[in-house]
Amino acid sequence: MPDTSAQTGRDTVRRPLFANVLYPRFRKAAQEHGEERYRLELLEGLSGRVLELGCGDGEHFRLYPETVSELVAVEPEENLRGRAARAAERARCAVRIVPGFAEELPAGDDEFDAAVAALVLCSVSDQEAALDELKRVVRPGGELRFFEHVKADARFHAAAQLAVQPVWSRLGGGCHLARDTEEAIRDAGFEIERIERFEFAPGLLQKLAGPHILGLARRP
Repeated sequence: MPDTSAQTGRDTVRRPLFANVLYPRFRKAAQEHGEERYRLELLEGLSGRVLELGCGDGEHFRLYPETVSELVAVEPEENLRGRAARAAERARCAVRIVPGFAEELPAGDDEFDAAVAALVLCSVSDQEAALDELKRVVRPGGELRFFEHVKADARFHAAAQLAVQPVWSRLGGGCHLARDTEEAIRDAGFEIERIERFEFAPGLLQKLAGPHILGLARRP
């Protein structure tokens, strides 16, 4: 079944198959297999004004600490943005949800104390441009928190990722299985202070996207 994606504006997109069918299934499987502990580790200690790139349905808003004074959550997909607005009501911090794309963030220079990218740098159209934008909107000394699936180290696994990439991306909202996101973060000029690499595969299909990284980088 094709995903009848339609660009509906400069900062909005509709992907009904992904947003209403595939995304909820993947999210449910991840939650049932303990994804929340990684999300908590990702968000621990955040404070001040924070931008989140690609917040999805916002079900994790409740995990942000009260020390966050404002969370600006950017989400281009119209259906997911609507669900995120409802989830924001359960958050412990102030949440503002805005439409927008990673390559042209609706924010000023040096505006945030931290940015969060969780399972989103795999699906942005231009990862380099997205990371340049994240660096632009985070103040000097500010943080980039990241939790992403990445290219496998094992040769056979990496080959399998590349082999299924066209179909996977079509169904998965533009997701790429084999991006070297750690290297891309460094190339963007962030300094990685801590990083953990691990396998997280909540289902048989998700084993292809099993290699993950979780960590903190800082804008010099």
